[in-house]
Amino acid sequence: MSLSDDRPAPALQPVREDWDSALCVVAHPDDMEFGAAAAVARWTRQGKRIVYCMVTSGEAGIDGLHPAQCGPEREAEQVESARIVGVDVVDFLRQPDGVLEYGVPLRRVIAAEVRRHRPDIVITNNFREGWGGRALNQADHIATGKATLDAVRDAGNRWIFADQLTGDLEPWDAVLEVWAAGSPDAGHGVDITETFELGVDSLRAHHAYIEGLGWEHFDPAEFLGQASRQAGERMGVEHATTFEVFSMGWGD
Repeated sequence: MSLSDDRPAPALQPVREDWDSALCVVAHPDDMEFGAAAAVARWTRQGKRIVYCMVTSGEAGIDGLHPAQCGPEREAEQVESARIVGVDVVDFLRQPDGVLEYGVPLRRVIAAEVRRHRPDIVITNNFREGWGGRALNQADHIATGKATLDAVRDAGNRWIFADQLTGDLEPWDAVLEVWAAGSPDAGHGVDITETFELGVDSLRAHHAYIEGLGWEHFDPAEFLGQASRQAGERMGVEHATTFEVFSMGWGD
């Protein structure tokens, strides 16, 4: 969706909230915090169970810090960031940061996570080529989002990655929807007015990453607020987060 013709953005429809658990699959520590963490805080306050899955540890994300040191530091920051919004399970798949490739191997490890956690909703980040004309998307985001969408379907088919189905691990075909946060094609949203500050605090927890990028005057509240207020206008609230919604049902 392009808004460059100055037409008003269409209203956002509220995402469904008739679910109990969600799995958030993103490429790097901090990906949830750049927009979606405040929504997670809303849902954990409702008593929903949310699990985070980081495909990489973000070990290639700070130029001045060797990956062997950077990865563990960013993992620790992510665990603390997740705690702030009520998430106490964070899985790190430790795939190679910066060079993720869409394909069967990536689908395989994400499908295993879906089977393990058995979520109602799966959340990932924007995997479109850009961010609505503002900038090109990053390759890891695109690969992870596309692989997540396919892995959800893979997880429900016992004949795909059948070697995973040992012990208590079984196919899981009950994911209702996959949501891509921040997509330029988003048509849905969620009111985060009451949990916006928790989202800001969760982003602030990524001290090393923000400092390593050289963002000396970076203000998490200002950065997140700019996007959330624009989304809020489309929902008639102060702050909102946007999602592109993909139904996993037939004919929906």
